[in-house]
Amino acid sequence: MMRRLIFLLPLFATTLGYAQLTSENNERLRQGLKKYPAADADKDGILTLEEARAYLAKNKKSEVVKPKRGSPRPDFAEVAYGEHERNRLDLYLAKGMQGPTPVVVLIHGGGFNHGDKSEWVNDKALQELLSQGVSCAAINYPFIEHMPIQDILHHCARSVQFLRSKADEWNLDKTRFAAMGESAGAGTSLWLATRDDLADRRSKDPVLRESSRLVCAVCNAPQATYDISRWEAFLGPSKPKYSTQGTEAAMFYHLASTQDFLTETGKAILRECDMLSWITKDDPPLLLGNSIVVKAPRNRGQWLHCIQHAREIRKKCEEGNVSCIVLQDQPEIKTDAAQFLLVNLFPSM
Repeated sequence: MMRRLIFLLPLFATTLGYAQLTSENNERLRQGLKKYPAADADKDGILTLEEARAYLAKNKKSEVVKPKRGSPRPDFAEVAYGEHERNRLDLYLAKGMQGPTPVVVLIHGGGFNHGDKSEWVNDKALQELLSQGVSCAAINYPFIEHMPIQDILHHCARSVQFLRSKADEWNLDKTRFAAMGESAGAGTSLWLATRDDLADRRSKDPVLRESSRLVCAVCNAPQATYDISRWEAFLGPSKPKYSTQGTEAAMFYHLASTQDFLTETGKAILRECDMLSWITKDDPPLLLGNSIVVKAPRNRGQWLHCIQHAREIRKKCEEGNVSCIVLQDQPEIKTDAAQFLLVNLFPSM
């Protein structure tokens, strides 16, 4: 149900200082009111962003996925890796291994406004990795309603740094960390793989002294960059019904309007979120999968997830001499997420 409900909110919704978004001035809220009239709490015939959020929150319990029989249970659940209420992770430890184990950080999708770490509990890749001696940490992270994308990415990086800070306690190998995710989780995994190391050796916080770097990443349906102003350059002109331009783009960064992109602050934010600009020759191998293969996006889902995103990433990787596989374009390469991770986490295999 949540996947149907989520369109009630603009993809990167948050409350800013400009005119309130309602079903009278926003197409997605207008559609939401039509499909889910119960979301109009005061029954005035107008669906506000706040009402949409409240209706969504009321139904968020359905996001938690129950484990199937035989699915692994976390050894440590709901571990806080930061102060925000959504800075939580579930850690699954590989059993029967001699020496520290590699770690894969699992990052759920959901447009940065919904989703839950429990989505991984029944995933075959999780079970395969654990059976092959790789520990896994499924994380939750704050949403756009809580903070802008540039801060969310740093919170996800903190989860990696936190796990490294606990390496001795949990028998984890600091030198072998990877990430895997879908959609928003894929873009975040890409950002973690390409972003320069965030370790601050002088920080008073011991977690932030740890490295944020990875040895590889698996990105299923990633976005090429979170500098949304770059999308039209490789996706083509957007259409109003699925655009992430204009007001919606500004909301992604908690800016008042896209005019702020031209300020020094705005330019710095866009640069921080631009995975394409972060790609350099020292970055780790990437495995990309975008199953929406079209000449040009024709709807919002294609705009956000079509193969042009993966191809743009690969083009930049080729320029930087970074190993990058796009499964749909390279069918001769026989691998999957678990195999790719294992090969790169155990290079001597």
